[in-house]
Amino acid sequence: MPRHVTVTPRPASGKVPDHWVGNPPTRFRNPWPSFRAEHSLASMWRVRFSSERNFVPVPEDPSELVSVQKPDWGIGKPCAKATWIGHASFFLETTPDQDPKRGVRILLDPVFCERMGPTSFLGPKRFLNPPCSLEDVPEVDVICISHNHYDHLDLDTVKSLYFDKRRTTPLQFVSGLGTKKWFLSCGIQEEHVVEMDWWDELDVVVKGVGSLKLVCTPSQHGSRRGALDDCHMLWCSFVIEEVGSSPSRRVFFAGDTGYRSVSEEDVASGRDLDELPRCPAFAEIGEKYGPFDLAMLPIGCYTPRSFMSSVHCSPEDSVEIHKDIKSKRSLGMHYGTVRGGLSAQYEDVREPPKKWKEACEKSGLRWGDEIFLCGIGETVLIE
Repeated sequence: MPRHVTVTPRPASGKVPDHWVGNPPTRFRNPWPSFRAEHSLASMWRVRFSSERNFVPVPEDPSELVSVQKPDWGIGKPCAKATWIGHASFFLETTPDQDPKRGVRILLDPVFCERMGPTSFLGPKRFLNPPCSLEDVPEVDVICISHNHYDHLDLDTVKSLYFDKRRTTPLQFVSGLGTKKWFLSCGIQEEHVVEMDWWDELDVVVKGVGSLKLVCTPSQHGSRRGALDDCHMLWCSFVIEEVGSSPSRRVFFAGDTGYRSVSEEDVASGRDLDELPRCPAFAEIGEKYGPFDLAMLPIGCYTPRSFMSSVHCSPEDSVEIHKDIKSKRSLGMHYGTVRGGLSAQYEDVREPPKKWKEACEKSGLRWGDEIFLCGIGETVLIE
């Protein structure tokens, strides 16, 4: 019998949010002191050709890179689970409820393309391939997109999944405000796209399988796919909460985010980062929806700090987010797969996992338990 996915938005507040520009919004912004806009063309040029660049090639020895394995998706495990597909892409499945063979399945920021850009020859290129083909991914019910940058929203992946003739029920997409127009341009039906604002909640019911609650939560980032659409589509993180299972598991997916802005002067002076304003949204997420059984937090593409810090967490920043959101276990992501166009000139691809471990131990957390890593294609059980 075909499954049916029902998506029901919950009523939103009538107050005009601080992150809107205009009412109705025509653009969006980061409304906190923790954000500073540093991405002018002049600053990008200066960073790209700075004498401080320290380019380190991707190692040829596979043992120095993230391990890659063919995923088994945790099939047969009677619990919630998350499989890392690389970069910020995850396959998430809730605890089996009505169907003993599977739970509700979600893809988070799925990207299977070789190059993260508008064409097959523009944009950063993968140095590690996905652990499987799109055809190997089990049928999913919902796709959540945190924002529209090319390394998080891939046209070919979206169309391949949506128009897959093997599907027994239409695929549902969930994303921030302003994204529906893009999905419609891909040929996706309007009823299969749900836009959400920060703090909006959504009930997802997959008939014969189970239910979950989705919350669109803030992140400190931005959006753009072309020269004229800067910040026209809202960026976000997601809270995913099981409904019906006991205990009910909660997962946090950060997408792409910064945490505090570190200036060139801060770097030069060695200023104590604890003195800088922090993005308050994560503590609020922790108060409203924590604790979390698993958080997926970004740890790569963060240098140079004076340019990247507003929108990309360092490993040290993500350890602070781990604490803010009251996560029991946090998994590092957004590294080890593709190099950023600018950060590639500064960041050794082996650095993020090392810094993640150092930040964990410096904070007195348990490495491999509270803060950890996994391989691409590996499934993490959420028990």
